[in-house]
Amino acid sequence: MNKKQTKKIEPKVANVDVCESDLNTKTTSKCDKIWRWVFIAVSAISLISMIIMSTDAGMSGDEHFHTEQAENVYNYYATFGQDSTAAVVTPDYNLPYYGQSVDNFAYFITKTFGIEDEYGTRHIVNSIFGWLAMFFAALIAYRIAGWRAAVITFALIFLSPRFLGHSFNNLKDLPLATGMAFGVYCLVRFLQEFPKINIKTAILFALSIGFAISVRFAGLLIVAYFGMFGAIYWFMRNKKNGLFKEQGVKELKSMLGWGIAISFVGIIISILLWPFLLKSPINNFIDTMENMTQFAIAIRQVFEGEMQWSDMLPWYYTPKFVLMTIPLAVIAGLIFHLILMWSNKKNIFWSTLILFTFVFPIFWIIYQKSNVYGGWRHAMFSYPTMVVFAGLGFDYAINMIKDKRAKIALTILPFALLIMPMCHIIKNHPYQYVYFNEWAGGVEKAWGNYELDYYYHSTREASEWVIANAQTSDMQTDEKIRVATWHVPSVQNYFRHDTNRFKVVFSRWYQKGNVDWDYAIFTLTGVSPEYMKSDAFPPKNTVYTVEVDNKPICLVLKRTSKDDYKASLLKEKGKADSAVMYYNMALNDNPFNETALLNLGEIYLHKARPDSAAIYLNRFLEFDPNDDNGNYFLAYTYLMQNNPQKAAEICENILKHNYKYAGAYSILKDIYIRQNNLFGAEQIMLRMMDADQLDETFLPHWVAINKAQGLDERAAYIKLYKALVASYQKRGKNKEAEIYQGYLEQLM
Repeated sequence: MNKKQTKKIEPKVANVDVCESDLNTKTTSKCDKIWRWVFIAVSAISLISMIIMSTDAGMSGDEHFHTEQAENVYNYYATFGQDSTAAVVTPDYNLPYYGQSVDNFAYFITKTFGIEDEYGTRHIVNSIFGWLAMFFAALIAYRIAGWRAAVITFALIFLSPRFLGHSFNNLKDLPLATGMAFGVYCLVRFLQEFPKINIKTAILFALSIGFAISVRFAGLLIVAYFGMFGAIYWFMRNKKNGLFKEQGVKELKSMLGWGIAISFVGIIISILLWPFLLKSPINNFIDTMENMTQFAIAIRQVFEGEMQWSDMLPWYYTPKFVLMTIPLAVIAGLIFHLILMWSNKKNIFWSTLILFTFVFPIFWIIYQKSNVYGGWRHAMFSYPTMVVFAGLGFDYAINMIKDKRAKIALTILPFALLIMPMCHIIKNHPYQYVYFNEWAGGVEKAWGNYELDYYYHSTREASEWVIANAQTSDMQTDEKIRVATWHVPSVQNYFRHDTNRFKVVFSRWYQKGNVDWDYAIFTLTGVSPEYMKSDAFPPKNTVYTVEVDNKPICLVLKRTSKDDYKASLLKEKGKADSAVMYYNMALNDNPFNETALLNLGEIYLHKARPDSAAIYLNRFLEFDPNDDNGNYFLAYTYLMQNNPQKAAEICENILKHNYKYAGAYSILKDIYIRQNNLFGAEQIMLRMMDADQLDETFLPHWVAINKAQGLDERAAYIKLYKALVASYQKRGKNKEAEIYQGYLEQLM
């Protein structure tokens, strides 16, 4: 560090430790030099390790989408914008809203050098950016407290299994964490050097802003952090001598000028790297901001032992998932820092800055009731500074201890607490991201209660097993072995060199009996926790399992009978009696065959034999009591048995677990209409609005119900539009609310 730079840096913790270095002088203690060399060695070894480990990673669930968009981006620039696919948003294609510059960079490498294994290349690239996130986090700690803090911080984040695991193949969320860590590092460095301006720092700062925004729109937060803490820093520097005296005004102009210039250049860089913004910078910038504050797609996932919709999760979903899945060492460091920061007045500004940069995003997710899923990966960009805060907490605690033995023990503590996460990393490679800490009871207690391999990493290992072990059988319907899976793109990628032997087909878990396959690969994402904990699991035709801490996260099934598939074909052709025969043969092979049980229940309902239907449906619901379709058919059996009250109870139970199940609303609505309970029917229809489950019968029923209550058709429509406006506003869908508000104004 040269003289010009060291004079500008704010002093750190009080000089009470013989291992501290004074960042304001040219002298560095012998101990701090050792920590510096430790940091260099650890960071170098970790980079090599991460690159090697990434080569074993499986494809993540979204990679195929972003690879396609990366190709579109490449074509956009290669044709100088003539091929504008990368910049066109359609109702079915919203990827132009994602900057994904790292995806694009990885694709550019594979295209330029003709690399066949594009996903392997992506994973290596991503591991490097994951390492950079760790590196910048450590440098933030160094700028504030020295090399020991940097080493502790680097160890904390490198041995965070979730973050490390996402560094292998999550090019959606991980690079944003890199951008944010880079940006906060530059912010700290800029403020430490202020009021003098280092051009190199200013250039790096602009690059960090440009990179972060070009990955995801949330990177714009760096600009907000710059404005907020730049203003606070200026205020703290000048409050004693007068804010608007000559020196204060001079520094204010400098802060504003450089802040605007750096932010502007950074935004320009992001626009140049992002075709959608480049096409129409102002309009599309606003459009992206409006559309990316809420995720449009809601999915069902396991949380607290129940299947829940991501847009209706409890407010504490993200903070709870964070606390369950970060190492206890990080939690301990956070506690140390929160306790000590108020007594460390010299560094309280830096503590507040770091604290805000990881607390605010999580707070905003809670405040906005954001639709998040897949653990806390949508908030992963806040993790590097969270770890910085924890690393500084340990360093501050070490500094406060006078006794040498206690000081050594406290120095060892964070590394000792990281032994268990390190064991998980080694034992469960390449599924490091499937991690729950000791406080949460590990993967053993999380299994069946929380999502594990929600990003389908394990399909690689399962596919490789099938390729190595699958054998032809006399049940095959063609020359190729048919492999069914829920996530076709990743499995197809692994079978790309074996298409002469295998054919990959799509199947959902509960419909697998309706599909022709010889082997099946299913991760447990989307499988109900009740079923996973029942005697029906795992299916008896399971031939291979992918496990984490001895708990299955993916199954390979081998077909032992195709009677259920034959029955499904007969059922489609209207040959119900023959289908019944084959379904019963399938049940002889596997008494827990959910496809056979559900379809037999449905067939007997069509035959107007509710008692027979109930036998099969109740058998199915014994091992999966909250299944939507099973309960829906069972509700119909009670309707046919003239027991609408029991049917209504079952439908309400369905909606308790799945508020978007349209069939349950339909039955409830029909029950109330038949009972001439117009108010009850209307209340069900209002619930249908809130669940976005309006069907083709909704409008005529709404008008008829309101006419029966004395309104004319115009008044019924006015009432409908008012209800729709209120429903959309309540759910934060302002565009839809404005549309129906317009319809309403036309009728008023």
